[in-house]
Amino acid sequence: MKSKRRLQTTFDIISIGYELLDGRILNTNAKWLAEQISGLGGKVCRIIAVGDEVGEISSVIKDSFRRKIDWVITTGGLGPTYDDVTLQGVAKAVGRKLVLNKRALEMVRKKYLELFEKGIVDSPELTPHRMKMAMLPRGAKPLENEVGSAPGVLLKFKKTRIVCLPGVPNELENIFEKRVKPLLERSVKKIHTADRWLLIKGVPESTLAPKIDDVRSRFPTVYIKSHPRREEGESIINLYMRIIAQNPRICRETLDKVEKIITELAEELGGVVSRLEGAPR
Repeated sequence: MKSKRRLQTTFDIISIGYELLDGRILNTNAKWLAEQISGLGGKVCRIIAVGDEVGEISSVIKDSFRRKIDWVITTGGLGPTYDDVTLQGVAKAVGRKLVLNKRALEMVRKKYLELFEKGIVDSPELTPHRMKMAMLPRGAKPLENEVGSAPGVLLKFKKTRIVCLPGVPNELENIFEKRVKPLLERSVKKIHTADRWLLIKGVPESTLAPKIDDVRSRFPTVYIKSHPRREEGESIINLYMRIIAQNPRICRETLDKVEKIITELAEELGGVVSRLEGAPR
């Protein structure tokens, strides 16, 4: 039996660092990346946070391979310290050794020479800890980091591409926008999306829910999510609808049908329905 063809290019975001797991740091990198990927038409399937452990990193990457994810993006763990072990985890997942990458080493050398000339570091020497940032899985390509010292990394394993980015937000964003985004713009499947918000007053969510379930079964390509609240004792629902398709006309016509059906169902239940211009505040 053939697997169902995916309409969208799929992504897993793997955020690495104990500071994320114990609540010291808010995972703003994952949010930013998810926004960028979604804006390009990609689908983020999972956002996962793991600690600085080679086995944990390898395990979640292997799970992405098992699920045939198109792109895996890791954040954090590329620096010179003992607990920067992301590339060790990647190497274990793909079954390759870490090797000294000449291009990555040159990037690190130039960066520390620049930092030395600015008086930021005492020496431009390529110490073992600095050279560690140029040890990449065999076959990987370094991605220039214009802001910090650790290069990003690009690697292909079977049909999955792996991108490793630093955890420092401005470094991550620089490498993504300059080195990764152009690749994604060429490889992410071209799709069209459309969404709408409806404001429904006077119908409890529990009363409307069975009706929405029926609509979803008739239109499985449309994502429908209700956001209920109460104001002065009245039930209010902000209803979000979103569709993804290869044809913009299909998006528009399908949402028109779904909006009409939901409006009629809500009005039959005594509700008042209006369309919102953009997301509610």
